[in-house]
Amino acid sequence: MTSTNDSPILICYDGSDDAARAITTAATLLGPRRAVVLDIAPPLTGAESVAAVSSVVPGSAFEDLNVTEADEVATQGADIARSAGFDAEARAAVMAPTWQGIVDVADELDTPVIVIGSRGLSGLREIVDGSLSHQVAEHAGRPVLIVPPPHAER
Repeated sequence: MTSTNDSPILICYDGSDDAARAITTAATLLGPRRAVVLDIAPPLTGAESVAAVSSVVPGSAFEDLNVTEADEVATQGADIARSAGFDAEARAAVMAPTWQGIVDVADELDTPVIVIGSRGLSGLREIVDGSLSHQVAEHAGRPVLIVPPPHAER
């Protein structure tokens, strides 16, 4: 079995300010170490699924575009992670639901912790929109560092 310090941490990054803040917070809390920065793309967005059924689009065209975009986002996140002090590599995957893709990659890497930003949803918005960070924490079977958004000024 690899030691905890040999396994990279897994940082979820989707291009948002919340995800960037999660990277810098993790750097402060965990210090310099290996990290994999992951963006998960859906196989098809809602609009793409409608287009795929109603037109003559090659079977994997949308999935290929989505994984290319996810790779670009993950690369941007890895750049942020490197500037925060991590020895980071980018990784993209296509999976639905998103939490499953994150948990699968964490299992594959046997990562000691998953880092994820939170949009800070609560109440009805969380029920309707769902909370990716809570889904990951519920299913990961390993520590999950959830970085909340900053408190709004009152």
